[in-house]
Amino acid sequence: MERAVGLTSQVCELAVQAGKRIMDIYHNGAAVTWKEDASPLTAADEASHDFLVQSLKSLLPETAVVSEESDDVTNGSVDTGRSFWLVDPLDGTKEFLKGTNEFTVNIALIEAGSPLLGVIYAPALSLTYYGARNLGSWRQAGDLPATRISTRPAVSSHLTVVASKDHVGPLVGAMLERLTNPQLQSMGSSLKFCLVAEGKADIYLRDLPTMEWDTAAAQCIVEAAGGGVYSPDGKPLLYGKPGLKNPAIMTVGDTRLDWRRLIAQV
Repeated sequence: MERAVGLTSQVCELAVQAGKRIMDIYHNGAAVTWKEDASPLTAADEASHDFLVQSLKSLLPETAVVSEESDDVTNGSVDTGRSFWLVDPLDGTKEFLKGTNEFTVNIALIEAGSPLLGVIYAPALSLTYYGARNLGSWRQAGDLPATRISTRPAVSSHLTVVASKDHVGPLVGAMLERLTNPQLQSMGSSLKFCLVAEGKADIYLRDLPTMEWDTAAAQCIVEAAGGGVYSPDGKPLLYGKPGLKNPAIMTVGDTRLDWRRLIAQV
């Protein structure tokens, strides 16, 4: 357990250092190029990627590092093995370009297909979320002491639903029609998951495509806070899948909630 605590602390510091590199570019303006999948890429993505790949390899030399910006990711030849780091060096590049401050650094350690620890750092907000299996989840604002966070019990007649600003699919709209007076929150990047983890929201359904690096750190934080991140079959989302692509995902704070009923036969 002490090793896990120490490792999580080290990863939090690496996320902060990557965030500093991102903010240097954020304040000075960033040119954007476009990848083959039409997603944006900036010098901030690349600076964070270069720093984290090198640093994580030094931290655990025998553990592979898989980043969104890795060359072997783009050509589909990732060999994840049993344990590997899964990194999104700048999650929410569109938010970065719009200047909303809602972008993050995501780092997760995957073991046997499940996230063992996860760190999310929002550098423009000086806000860190982190969690580890069997150790709980925490939120730290700036230099203030970290506070433990947990999910909340769901009240089916008053559910708060997190929706993406840019990616709302048809399944989300259909689910909202089935709910009684749902309250909506909107947030960018992986911070959407964190709203569920800290008990400010109940559900985050994502039915449009995501990649594993989008969700791994967040899943660990949600699970360690008492919630769950599931694929449509009701099983926890797994990692190291061929192509590293996720199915639709449902994040819930209260794992007793019958969420499959909300999306059944839609």
